[in-house]
Amino acid sequence: MRLFGRPRETLAAPERRTIRLDGQDVHYVLKRSSRRSFALHVDHGGVRVAVPGQAHVDEVERFIAGHRRWLLDKLSLQARRAQAGAFEVVDGAVFPLFGNVCRLRLAATRKVRWLVAADGTEELHLPPSDELRTALARALRRRALPWLVERVEAHCARLHLPCPAVRLSSARTRWGSCSARSGIRLHWRLVHLPLELVDYVVAHEVAHLVEMNHSARFWAVVGELHPEWKTARARLREAAAGLPAIEPTLGCGP
Repeated sequence: MRLFGRPRETLAAPERRTIRLDGQDVHYVLKRSSRRSFALHVDHGGVRVAVPGQAHVDEVERFIAGHRRWLLDKLSLQARRAQAGAFEVVDGAVFPLFGNVCRLRLAATRKVRWLVAADGTEELHLPPSDELRTALARALRRRALPWLVERVEAHCARLHLPCPAVRLSSARTRWGSCSARSGIRLHWRLVHLPLELVDYVVAHEVAHLVEMNHSARFWAVVGELHPEWKTARARLREAAAGLPAIEPTLGCGP
């Protein structure tokens, strides 16, 4: 039966849509749910709009247009950050490695090698490849995992907990996650950050093994593992904006 007025749209899978704002095409993902309010999000994955299941598209677009200045400013800032963080994979390029500088060398070598140059700078030597960006990301993942596992083990030992499985992730918006079923997942790009910031992220996820929430009890556990967590948390937000974008798919997609 149809009520008076326009037919309502039924709950559906997320939709990819485009709206034109101030002469600019803005692509967004529309997600309907049982929520009662409208919400607008901008992150590395793009623009997302969450709305009640029965909301009309024209209502959605009026909502977006009402926040056009905020949205366009966010997208402009995101584009500037992406440009600043773009990494050109060329011989001699430098990138942060656990807070220090590492130099990339594209050398006539048969395998990936980590060496220290005469000037004391650590170097990553990569063999010739048609997919240098992918090879670089793979080498950094392999460098990151053992250290992350070691820190998870150390924090679990302090809490007298067994160490769960530790895996790397490429999540678009989170540094880490913890699940009772699958263990701890940590983003491989942590390899770029200073050790004390990486350790805070690890402590955060290990604390979830005790408290699967963000209550005062949870933060007390984090403080036990990483006393300077408040400072590290603030620094992490600042540091993340300047990291090099190496993996080709980073920040793309819904």
